[in-house]
Amino acid sequence: MFFLVVAYDHPGPEGRQRRAAARERHLAQAKMNLSVRPVFGASILDDDGEMIGSMLVMDAASRAELDAWLRVEPYVVEDVWRDVSVHPCQVPPAFLKE
Repeated sequence: MFFLVVAYDHPGPEGRQRRAAARERHLAQAKMNLSVRPVFGASILDDDGEMIGSMLVMDAASRAELDAWLRVEPYVVEDVWRDVSVHPCQVPPAFLKE
């Protein structure tokens, strides 16, 4: 099952500092969990090109599995992501790796 995660960062310079401090743990954690797999991700930018959040398409067995992943996600734990929404989504086969 696929989920779209849209997450906006803690605002201002403090948010950028938090993101930088947690980035390596965030990237490592995405590779560690076998029951929740990243399919695609992108940074959300403001009009000036500053990073203000993230969008991820995640593959998880269930919403409960995704929620468990979010509870330990470094950007959540370390208050980088201030506002997170999750939506079930459908990814067409043409967008998936063969």
